[in-house]
Amino acid sequence: MRTSRPARVGQYTALLAYLVFLAFPFLWLVSTAFKPPRELGSLHPTWIPSDPTLANFRQAFDEQPLLHAALNSLLAALAAAVIAVLIATPMAYVVARRRTRLARAVTGWVVVSQAFPFVLLIIPLFLVLKNLRLINSVPGLVLVYVVWALPFALWMLAGYVRAVPAELEEAAAVDGAGRVRTLVSVTAPLLAPCIVATGLFAFITAWNEFFFALVLLKTPEKQTLPVVLTHFIGAEGVADLGPLAAAAFLATLPSLVVFAIIQRRITGGMLTGAVKS
Repeated sequence: MRTSRPARVGQYTALLAYLVFLAFPFLWLVSTAFKPPRELGSLHPTWIPSDPTLANFRQAFDEQPLLHAALNSLLAALAAAVIAVLIATPMAYVVARRRTRLARAVTGWVVVSQAFPFVLLIIPLFLVLKNLRLINSVPGLVLVYVVWALPFALWMLAGYVRAVPAELEEAAAVDGAGRVRTLVSVTAPLLAPCIVATGLFAFITAWNEFFFALVLLKTPEKQTLPVVLTHFIGAEGVADLGPLAAAAFLATLPSLVVFAIIQRRITGGMLTGAVKS
């Protein structure tokens, strides 16, 4: 059935309103990052700075070690994404292909675990890391990020594995391939776009994470970028708005760049991975 013209207009209007809602904070952040101090304190703010300046960026780099903090965030996010995907892929294959009570219990636990708040997890995780002597270390933070990203990665990949035709694996078994060979040579290539999407999710989640990094990292040279951004806010809660906006704008760029590079590969891989009967 064809959608009527008023319905299409309503759909496009709702979509446009949603895009504006999503884009407004980022656009305002960019505008603030390039405004001089006198415009930041204006009672009548404007979208486009009348006198754009890079002084906020220079001040942000002078006041805080942004590059070092960004490197810490990058290392933690990349390591967490790679490890989570490497662990979740074979686990998802077993959960999706083994129709047992244990597999259903694992799936149910994964869904329930996503409802746990950060505060509930931080104390046991802190005690575990303390016993492992990983407090105030990037490897300890990576371990926490893997634990946090693994349930969703497992749940996400298990759904994609179920969508892969079982006939392909049966044909590989007839040719003499074992479970591991089937996973590596048959299933994994078809899951490549999904694995990339899951890794991207884990990377962005770890890159933007703040609470765990704030609690576990105390040494300034080991802190991640989201934690360093809080240093632009004084003890009385007054923010150094210009440098804070500049630093926050730079902190959002890696996520946008990574997604822009990978999103075409994701959609292209999903199309080329389709199986014709």
